[in-house]
Amino acid sequence: MQTIDLVRVAVALVAGYLLGGIPFGIIVPRLIGGPDPRTIGSGRTGGANVSRAVGYRWAAVSGLLDVAKASAAVLLIVAIGGGDVPRIVAALAAIVGHSRSPFIAMHGGRGVAPATGGALIIAPLILVAIFPVFIITIALTRVSSIGSLSASLIGGIVMIVIAVATPLAPIYIVYGVGVPGLIWLFHLDNIGRLLRGQERQIGRSPGSAATSAGTGEDDGPADRATRSRP
Repeated sequence: MQTIDLVRVAVALVAGYLLGGIPFGIIVPRLIGGPDPRTIGSGRTGGANVSRAVGYRWAAVSGLLDVAKASAAVLLIVAIGGGDVPRIVAALAAIVGHSRSPFIAMHGGRGVAPATGGALIIAPLILVAIFPVFIITIALTRVSSIGSLSASLIGGIVMIVIAVATPLAPIYIVYGVGVPGLIWLFHLDNIGRLLRGQERQIGRSPGSAATSAGTGEDDGPADRATRSRP
């Protein structure tokens, strides 16, 4: 039994990472003849940057597919009889795969969409709790990264409280720490810009996040490369 569990964990790790690594943020713009998001804005392939490349409608399609791939990874483990541990391993691996995709030279998004997809199967009530936080925070600040960071942190805290109070298996505490931990890790550059007051707000032009001191630093390397062209 223990060997079977280890095999399922290994399958979860590989399947979660590979499914999470499918770069829908590049595939969708390519299918409709749009620009590669890696050449725009932050250079990331997540929903916020895809919207800059091809608009909100196609970014929503890409984002839903990113959600679905993580859900699929967890459901695959459910289908082979995996318990709590391999399911959560698959969910966490999908976040890593999305953000460090093996198919696009370890580039990717920030991990929010696949985190949502994993939670949809593992802990859907958490999404009910944090969705208003995400929407209200973005509405007030017009900064998508603040919404993602706030919602993931609160979701993690809620998950840990539920895991301790219920009680659930200790792996759910790992899940409650791991998901926001990964999302914050993959938002480190955003956090740096937030601390410097240089993070771009939704709807602002590429150059508008630079400080009045004229540093020329805004959303990411793709913007700086575009400005440097003659």
